[in-house]
Amino acid sequence: MPVNLQGRSFLTLSDYTEAEINYLLDLSAQFKNLKLTRTPHKYLEGKNIVLLFEKTSTRTRCSFETAGYDLGMGVTYLDPGSSQMGKKESIEDTAKVLGRFYDGIEYRGFDQDLVQALADNAGVPVWNGLTDAFHPTQMIADMMTIKENFGYLKGLNFVFMGDCRNNVSNSLLITCAKLGVNYTGCGPKELWPTDELIAKAKEFAAVHGSTINFTEDVEEGVKGAHVLYTDIWVSMGEPDEVWEQRIEQLHPYQVNQKVMDMADEDAIFMHCLPSFHDLKTTIGEEVYEKFGDKYELNGMEVTDDVFLSNKSKVFDEAENRMHSIKAVMYATLK
Repeated sequence: MPVNLQGRSFLTLSDYTEAEINYLLDLSAQFKNLKLTRTPHKYLEGKNIVLLFEKTSTRTRCSFETAGYDLGMGVTYLDPGSSQMGKKESIEDTAKVLGRFYDGIEYRGFDQDLVQALADNAGVPVWNGLTDAFHPTQMIADMMTIKENFGYLKGLNFVFMGDCRNNVSNSLLITCAKLGVNYTGCGPKELWPTDELIAKAKEFAAVHGSTINFTEDVEEGVKGAHVLYTDIWVSMGEPDEVWEQRIEQLHPYQVNQKVMDMADEDAIFMHCLPSFHDLKTTIGEEVYEKFGDKYELNGMEVTDDVFLSNKSKVFDEAENRMHSIKAVMYATLK
């Protein structure tokens, strides 16, 4: 059956069917080929988009801007100091104004309810560039990267290590369930997703032939894993004071060579970035100075040797953000 996503917003993968997600994956691969062969593809010339960023970004901003320009669109970037959104003007009024100026709106911020309010009032497609709850554009890039390495998705074993209730893990949980990928969350029980979200994922999994599991046992969690995925231990917007508590909770779930050796022999490593795998960042150095000796830290969520190994696909994954975001925008605006 043909897939038509024109006019749709992209807020969470819960709203999309398996066929629609696979369509976006195929379209992403086509756009990657066009980019790599330097084939012009200004298919949306004459359209304009606006990017609303309440949280800073490297990959998401650059992906949306580059993808927009490649498609021939005009792109406006607004940070928190560049608009009245939420301060002097309500989200609803902002959405109604921007929807008259632009053909599509990207939002990256905190509350999922805000991006939903934009979508409900804008009258044009709204794309979720990240909220505290979900990160759907990351998902298309992630599944694209996995498919590039294995040639298929259904039946693969995917393991998320660490804080299993952050926005990336929440999104991976739903996406794996929808695509028939077996998902295991491996981390302390107090950092598992809500019972409601797990129940929803299990409903999707039952339909699509995948399994959903959570465990606190590393060896049990990673046995037979084809993909090991992790994220930084403290997310944007969380206070610095939680670092020691989070290190205490999560250092047993670091992805290191010992953990990689427990997985399938063809396993790959993935990370949405940025990563604290070395001491070459201000935050990484500060955290190591405070807690490195106490917890015998060698990197944080992943060790440098794993991050830089041939098993690591993190930079392919980062590049694929651009191709997949291009696919999402084209599919919803064409």
